[in-house]
Amino acid sequence: MALDYDVIVVGGGHAGIEAAHAAAKLGCKVLMLAVNIDTIGAMPCNPAVGGPGKSQLVKEVDALGGVMGIAADATYIQMRMLNSSRGPAVQSLRAQSDKREYSAWMKNFIEAQPNITLRQGMVTCFLTDGQRVTGLQLGFGETVTAKAVVLTAGTFLEGTIWIGKQTQPAGRAGEFPAVGLSSYLKSLGFAMGRLKTGTPPRLDGRTIDWSQLPEVPGDEPHDYFSFLDQRPHLEQLPCHQTRTTEATHELIRANLHESPMYSGMIHGVGPRYCPSIEDKVVRFADKESHSLFLEPEGRHTYEIYLQGCSTSLPVHVQNMIVHSLPGLENAAVVRPAYAVEYDYLPATQFTHGLMAKELSGFFAAGQILGTSGYEEAAAQGLVAGLNAGLYALDREPFTFARSSGYTGTLVDDLVTKELGEPYRMMTSRSEYRLLLRQDNADVRLTPLGREVGLVDDRRWELFINKHAEIKVEVERLKKIRIHPSADWDVALSEFDESIKQSLTLEELLRRPRIPYSVIEKMSPSAEGTPFPWAMELETELKYAGYVERQRMQVAQSEKFDTIKLPPDLDFSLLDNLSKEAREKLNRVRPANLGQAARIGGVSPADVSVLLVYVESRRRRAQASAEQRVVEVV
Repeated sequence: MALDYDVIVVGGGHAGIEAAHAAAKLGCKVLMLAVNIDTIGAMPCNPAVGGPGKSQLVKEVDALGGVMGIAADATYIQMRMLNSSRGPAVQSLRAQSDKREYSAWMKNFIEAQPNITLRQGMVTCFLTDGQRVTGLQLGFGETVTAKAVVLTAGTFLEGTIWIGKQTQPAGRAGEFPAVGLSSYLKSLGFAMGRLKTGTPPRLDGRTIDWSQLPEVPGDEPHDYFSFLDQRPHLEQLPCHQTRTTEATHELIRANLHESPMYSGMIHGVGPRYCPSIEDKVVRFADKESHSLFLEPEGRHTYEIYLQGCSTSLPVHVQNMIVHSLPGLENAAVVRPAYAVEYDYLPATQFTHGLMAKELSGFFAAGQILGTSGYEEAAAQGLVAGLNAGLYALDREPFTFARSSGYTGTLVDDLVTKELGEPYRMMTSRSEYRLLLRQDNADVRLTPLGREVGLVDDRRWELFINKHAEIKVEVERLKKIRIHPSADWDVALSEFDESIKQSLTLEELLRRPRIPYSVIEKMSPSAEGTPFPWAMELETELKYAGYVERQRMQVAQSEKFDTIKLPPDLDFSLLDNLSKEAREKLNRVRPANLGQAARIGGVSPADVSVLLVYVESRRRRAQASAEQRVVEVV
């Protein structure tokens, strides 16, 4: 018996959760299918959320009404602000999460959503009507119909895990892969590729000599990911640090022939910015040592995650590597490290709304589109789920501009650039990172989320109140004038600053070395409570000139994004384009001139050719319209 839904989401990972939730928030009837519904929101690799570039994504997902930030705040075991001594553009929150509590929280959350049905099942093929998806066929012959399908299969498409030269089919350790769906997608005309990622060994914390290891504590007080209020304050657990030794490096070099990657048995490309320990030793041969971190997997387990030691070497070699590390001489490996190789869909086959260009109603998100990381998956999931919901409701798609946030940057990079390795978000990916800070994600995106129906009344009320408070505080700083005094001299002395003449608090805060905390101490607001939005206020005032300059750059660059290219344009017919540009443009099929300009291999000269073509086409269309008017008259 066919079951009818508006949107079906295939996969219960971080992309699938956000996709199902976004579509459901629009009022769509959603089915979430997972190979194993007990692993909804699982963290098979590092049980952590955030980090440089990634915390910005989590904050943006939250600002749009998403789930990941709330779950991370509810289940953290440690919170730390990374790059806190550097500028606000690169400061990034990171939470070490309790992996079991995080997954349980996510499953409970999904089950409580009135518009989402959670089911266990395996997909074999799509139901189609011409070039349009109409549903799915499941593994035991059941068919399920829908207006849109979102595929968030992670590492499960023809997934294979490797430990040394031993291999077995699996999406991740202990879970069945999705077999046959890749072949079906190829039969529909989709190009497929092969990627690889990995995970480190887990250790028995009771067998570690903690006395040898430097402690890495969490921040107190600490920040949160979600812009919502009423977030829990939980007891934090420390992490610890160790380092590789020359003995570690010798062991790895001596056993490279046992690595399936270095022996040529793995053909998938691994992530450049999250290399295995073998890669680190080979690629950075001049380094005497590499930092590794020991991070708890949860409050109620003794398992420890050895962050930075991803490997696919045999188990006996893994044991020797672990025992070569300070403090781990007697450590027991609870779960061996492994690599996983899987199929993916190059994202240039999809639009900025993450719908397939050649198959309407088919959306994809997450690692299946060539990314790595929970945060990247969540951001894509929200974009795909939002647009799948809009498609199912016969509404116009919603595109996030590159300049609107790291979410827009991520999607634009994926659908525009031909990436040959798993994509990882970093702050350097964006040319507008001073505008796209984690603290102002709600300013940039919450109004957009409200516009499309993702932001509820409670979140919107908090947003309005927050910015009313900031406005009042800015006005207060402008009004209050201070004068030279012994008290101010003492307060400013540690920053090598002083007051020579009267000035406003706003003028004082604009000085590079003066933090808002000085003003809060010397001239607190009328309420007498700490001002909660100090980072955003201080950054906007201190960097006002730079921020305005970047806004002007955005306005200039976005002019090209408004120049649309015909969807049926055959670029091979434009003789003045370079051969490489014609090939790349026909593969990517950019929607506008701005996207065309960001394609690797498309030069400024090629962009000029396209600009001339678009203008001449516009003039011909205008002349034709004028001629028809004359004929009618």
